[in-house]
Amino acid sequence: MNTAAGSTQKTGVIFAVLLAGAFIAFLNQTVINIALPKIMDTFQITAVTANWLSTIFMLTNGIVIPITAFLMERYSTRQLFLFSMAVFAIGTFICAWAPSFSVILVGRVVQAIGAGILFPLITNVIFTIFPRERRGFAMGIFGVAMNFAPAVGPTWAGWVIESHSWHTIFYIIGPIALIDLILAIFLVKNVTETSRPKLDVLGVILSTIGFGGILYAFSTGGTKGWTDAEVITLFVVGGISLILFVWRQLTVGHPLLEFRIFKYRMFTLTTIINVIVTMAMFSGMILMPIYMQNVRGFTPLEAGFMLLPGGIVMGIMSPITGKLFDKFGAKWLAVVGLAITILTSYALTNLHTNTPFSYVLWVYTARMFGMSILMMPIFTAGLNDLGLSLNRYGTAMVNTFRMVAGAVGMAFFVSIMNSQGKAHVKDIIIHQHILPTDKAHMALAINQGTVMGINDAFMIATYLSAAAFVLAFFIRNKPRKEETAPSPQRKAETAAE
Repeated sequence: MNTAAGSTQKTGVIFAVLLAGAFIAFLNQTVINIALPKIMDTFQITAVTANWLSTIFMLTNGIVIPITAFLMERYSTRQLFLFSMAVFAIGTFICAWAPSFSVILVGRVVQAIGAGILFPLITNVIFTIFPRERRGFAMGIFGVAMNFAPAVGPTWAGWVIESHSWHTIFYIIGPIALIDLILAIFLVKNVTETSRPKLDVLGVILSTIGFGGILYAFSTGGTKGWTDAEVITLFVVGGISLILFVWRQLTVGHPLLEFRIFKYRMFTLTTIINVIVTMAMFSGMILMPIYMQNVRGFTPLEAGFMLLPGGIVMGIMSPITGKLFDKFGAKWLAVVGLAITILTSYALTNLHTNTPFSYVLWVYTARMFGMSILMMPIFTAGLNDLGLSLNRYGTAMVNTFRMVAGAVGMAFFVSIMNSQGKAHVKDIIIHQHILPTDKAHMALAINQGTVMGINDAFMIATYLSAAAFVLAFFIRNKPRKEETAPSPQRKAETAAE
């Protein structure tokens, strides 16, 4: 009895330290968004260029995460967590010191290398140490870090840079990451078994070129035009590289990403929904700070307070949603959550240059409430369908798609905002016969055009949410029996025998 209690206590301590590391890493994802206008002023760069500080973080995560299935087989929980937190802390201090845009961009890449390991690592730990009937609640607690931290990040960052430099954000995050690293040295133990798999180096190269090319194409398409030769070339090179990457993973002995798990229907369905919802969620996180500060003229702190209630709602709802999932399954939670997401996304297509603060506050908060209901249930339901033996492959796959979807989503929606905004500004100038020398009316036209571009971006998010809503009705609540799905490697061994 005492042994069991000690084991439970040890599990709780390990989970708490890992959760703290995840919280600070996920917080770091979005604090940059609220600081973008200040960083743009500091380094004299455009919004599209500044947005790379967000997209490069997500893209690097998407490149690192495919390797995590290999890393979790090769190295212990303790080794991986200590490495990831140390690298993340180093990257954070680089960002804090950064004297130029290129240096802070490098810092974000280093941060992302460390942070990219955390999500799949912690998910794998949860599925290892918690029984199926408790996973929903455990993933709900993890959802506090996954959803609440990035949602509340802009508010905290807005409060900091209201009276301090944006560098201060990273000078605060860095020491916290170091403290968690020191605690982990003494408290985190190994909970998974290790082996010595071979790293698919060619697969790493192909995935990097593929995902990098596609993202860069999305990022530049909005400014150079989708028919620009460079943009088309990037799409072609990225697309071909991804096709070769998939082929490579289906033929190599030890794949980085095990694509054969997509034959499991529930996993495939929930992964598609997860990708769509992630894109829709990050559209709000990147567009709303731009609207509040650049269009409405609110301070970073005021813009942050608009985002705060949504973050609080996500933090409160994550454990509750986890318990609801354990009891009722994912289907109707996803349906209700997506219905709310559709309505609120559509409500954000009606923004103006004088939209009341209260309207934006309530609509955005309701939108985050809808997403908090569905995010963790669909993620957990998909992994439950695979069984424990395939968990590390499923975790790596879902998180790769989720991170790349977030990166592509942010780049795509900012590109839509910019391209559509410029077109609207041009139309307004022509129809209202505004002269270039009339600076007052030109400023109004630019503001109005920007808002219309943001509205167009949210309309795309509405369409995406509607597609996910239809798919949610096909979710099966009854899970596959635990451990009935053998690993692809084991299947190959059985066939050979």
